[in-house]
Amino acid sequence: MTINVLILCTHNSARSVLGEGMLNHWAKKLGKDVRAYSAGSAPSGRVNPFALEALHNAGVDTTGYRSKSWDEFSGDDAPPLSIVITVCDSAAAEQCPVFFGGTGEQPVKVHWGYPDPSNAEGGDDGKRRAFELTRQAIGYRMLQLLQLPLETMSKADLQQALAKIAKS
Repeated sequence: MTINVLILCTHNSARSVLGEGMLNHWAKKLGKDVRAYSAGSAPSGRVNPFALEALHNAGVDTTGYRSKSWDEFSGDDAPPLSIVITVCDSAAAEQCPVFFGGTGEQPVKVHWGYPDPSNAEGGDDGKRRAFELTRQAIGYRMLQLLQLPLETMSKADLQQALAKIAKS
């Protein structure tokens, strides 16, 4: 059974997109049945070009990536979610819609905060560096997530393991 993970950020243009890209990339390379999606509470309508560049430079296929609302994941036709990860502080503080997991239960939620790389100083070169460092940091946590025995963990154990990863 596919483990569906939703990664949230306010505008769904940078950090959440990096998370979606890296989790899907690593899951495919490792042969894990995990599928990442990203969304935002107030989507910008465009993916930050520096995010796409950082993912492309890492060999990630971003075909079809777009900035979208988290509302797409709260309807009856949405994929059943096992995990919801917020990657920006403002999204973590917002009241999320109701998401359902495969069993009709709420998914496990965790916050893995990262500074917004689009606020980096130093012009385009500074932004490129910030996006690359953020991609690497998010990618590392996604690798840690994929090392967990996701199919056999209880929700409580999964919550505890994801919180531990947040501290790494």
